[in-house]
Amino acid sequence: MSTSTYTVVGMTCEHCVRSVSEEVGAIPGVSDLSVDLASGALSVTTVAEPVADEAVREAVAEAGYQLA
Repeated sequence: MSTSTYTVVGMTCEHCVRSVSEEVGAIPGVSDLSVDLASGALSVTTVAEPVADEAVREAVAEAGYQLA
């Protein structure tokens, strides 16, 4: 099990959190995630190997936001 933490920039509401959660949650291998609106913290947990940072960056961009 592996957990990585990122900071998402540009989220302003719960809809933003849901969008990021949906896109990042669709990455193969992601078993759990949490998004904190106030701090922008995104924690991604995988069962096996960590997810590539670029895959997380692309998923966050697809939701309309970016990583710090």
